[in-house]
Amino acid sequence: MDIREFLRRTFLYQDIKEYDFTLEPSEKETVENGPSLTEEEREQKGEYTSDTKVLEYTEEKNIFPSIDVNLEYLKSRYNSMINSDIIIRNFTLTARNKQFKAFLFYIDGMVDTKLINDFVLNPLMLRNQSNTYHDSENQIISEAVTNNITVRKIKKFDMSDYIYNCLIPQNSVNREKEFSKIFDSINSGNCALFIDTLDVCFDIDVKGFKQRGIDTPKNEIVVRGSQEAFTESIRTNTSLLRRIINNENLMIENIAVGSVSKTKCAVCYMKNIANNDLVAEVRYRLNNIKVDYILSSGQLEQLIEDHAKSILPQLIATERPDRAADLILEGRVVIITNGVPYVLIAPGLFFDYLASPEDLNLKYQFSNFFKFLRFIGLLVSVLLPGLYMAIATIHVEFIPTELLLVIIGSRESVPFPIFFEILIMEISLELIREAGVRVPTPLGQTIGIVGALVLGQAAVDASIVSPILIIIVAFTGIASFTIPDFSLGLYSRLTRFFYIILGYFLGLVGIGVGIFINAVVICSMKSFGVSYLAPLLPNTGNQSHFGIFLIPAWKRESRDAFLATKKEKKEKHISMEWKFPKKA
Repeated sequence: MDIREFLRRTFLYQDIKEYDFTLEPSEKETVENGPSLTEEEREQKGEYTSDTKVLEYTEEKNIFPSIDVNLEYLKSRYNSMINSDIIIRNFTLTARNKQFKAFLFYIDGMVDTKLINDFVLNPLMLRNQSNTYHDSENQIISEAVTNNITVRKIKKFDMSDYIYNCLIPQNSVNREKEFSKIFDSINSGNCALFIDTLDVCFDIDVKGFKQRGIDTPKNEIVVRGSQEAFTESIRTNTSLLRRIINNENLMIENIAVGSVSKTKCAVCYMKNIANNDLVAEVRYRLNNIKVDYILSSGQLEQLIEDHAKSILPQLIATERPDRAADLILEGRVVIITNGVPYVLIAPGLFFDYLASPEDLNLKYQFSNFFKFLRFIGLLVSVLLPGLYMAIATIHVEFIPTELLLVIIGSRESVPFPIFFEILIMEISLELIREAGVRVPTPLGQTIGIVGALVLGQAAVDASIVSPILIIIVAFTGIASFTIPDFSLGLYSRLTRFFYIILGYFLGLVGIGVGIFINAVVICSMKSFGVSYLAPLLPNTGNQSHFGIFLIPAWKRESRDAFLATKKEKKEKHISMEWKFPKKA
């Protein structure tokens, strides 16, 4: 080969025309075939003919009596030739001393194979007294004697009933006639039993996939509360609520969300307490979400909240079953998403995010004191940097002379304006906080210490920022940690920059305008038909539970009036009858 040809092929770029990979049709293809058509348009146009290979049926089709047709359809839908975890177990079933072709269809890794062997294959394949029974008559006769009168019930023999009642000793077995329901069951960890000549399929519950056990709460830690937290399993979460509430009026409705993922969501409420309109609204919103998939409760929250553009949280997210159960008993609705250890509670109001699950375990004096501290912490984390910016740049006359001289002296060697200085520190604080969350747990505390001490002290020594600004930013960060809800904490962190800009350009007037706009927005918001500032606005006269302040436990007679519950009272007028016994 010529050296020039070698160099040209090696270093000179050439457009490869033999290999053309694209996700969009080329111009030539568009001109020849016309615009791309949807499947419905192709079907109407006649491009899908009856001689197309195996069964171009839709999911709404019923199961066919021919086992071969059902098998081919399932193979084509699940691509069994490619998917290595799709298991098809063909076998011969013995029933009434006769043999029938049958097969099991399930997904490996999602089922308990021991349950399949012991309670499905064993009784169906091996000869025993049940499946070798045969009778010349094609009828089943049951007799009952009542008051010396014999009552006979004659029923025509049905193979499906016989297999369902006699041959499958499993506690959860359903008979389905639609492929769509069978697909949902297989995808959730069940196995499907198809038998020749029967137009029904047996949906057998044999779930056995691995899942995380019940653990302690990670982000809502309390001292005197329950130490159990929700898990990723929806059925485990519902059982936690059942164990706490222990009442037959607890309703748990399953709703599938997502046309592709079909994520299971459970709507939990007390039938004799919750308002019917609230339950209907939650059910309506979940049933009218048109998306392909939902993988977390955070995604679901954004799709069902009233004000999608607001950064304020509008549904309570909690990992604690005791808090969820308490709010259910108050008349709210809990939404559990399968695969997520956090549940959503509707409606979520402003003062709910300043409440901690610990409040109900403490005396009301302590709870109210801590709630007052959290409210002060919220105000400080949102307004303090903006107020410092406004006073230090525009309203200098508000500062006492001695303090003003200290501030001027500390900033004498700082080359940057206050606005740029405070932005550097606030962004640095957010970077340190985000880094502490994202790095592995053993390194999180180290990053916080290094960022807070080393970088802060180095910035002061290098005359990049003033010492008083370090105090302002540190106090703001500490105040933000008092907010118990993560979503409200994010709101305060983002709103803080908004007030810093207003304070720099407009001073205290800008801060006042920002507070006014924020108050108007919050007052106009609603969560599932309830005012966002309830019970403060409108004043319902009832602040017994998670309102602004708690009243003593023996005076919490009524549920929150803004929920319009069916049962208004939750305590008798005299709840401590041991102290004030009834008079005879």
